[in-house]
Amino acid sequence: MRSDDVKKAMLMYAITDRHWLAGRTLEHDVEECLKGGATMLQLREKKLSAEDFLAEALVIRKLCAKYGVPFAVDDNVEVAKASHADCIHVGQTDMEAGHVRELVGDDMILGVSAQTVEQAKLAVERGADYLGVGAVFATSTKDDADNVSHDTLREICDAVSVPVVAIGGIDESNISRLAGTHIDGVSIISGIFSRPDIMGTTKRLRELSEKMISK
Repeated sequence: MRSDDVKKAMLMYAITDRHWLAGRTLEHDVEECLKGGATMLQLREKKLSAEDFLAEALVIRKLCAKYGVPFAVDDNVEVAKASHADCIHVGQTDMEAGHVRELVGDDMILGVSAQTVEQAKLAVERGADYLGVGAVFATSTKDDADNVSHDTLREICDAVSVPVVAIGGIDESNISRLAGTHIDGVSIISGIFSRPDIMGTTKRLRELSEKMISK
């Protein structure tokens, strides 16, 4: 995937959370999100067995391919490779970025979480194709998430040559506050998947993201 395509994929980057399913299937909710205009979809599963994670990844990857949207796997390199994911994303406490790059090769997109300029620069040196920076707002999705000021977010964007996506507590009420930080888009979990109208919410958030990054 070319760097320009990776940048475009950051615009409306959705991350799954089965906590909000309420009797629905993850496949259903993901498809609603894709119909709404998600530009990238990350499968995040912290509690499934490796076997169940892979089975789910194969289903979601096929669905993403149907809509022409890049498919990412959170943290698990083995599942990413076995499912032929387009992307693997790792955090600072997960596997080291350079080692991940060695394992997945040059063809898979590598995303890395960062909270400081130093972490961001090192991740890029080690092969990151994009950075996920946050939490930019308070979030209930990750209890251990450290807050990142909007000044630091801007500094990270200005310090690296790869696309940056903001994450953490972003929803329709606050996305516009990220204008001027130089990010390439937003990554959203509960702001999409906790809503009753996932498709409509995703569509509105994509439109708001486009307006926000143009300012």
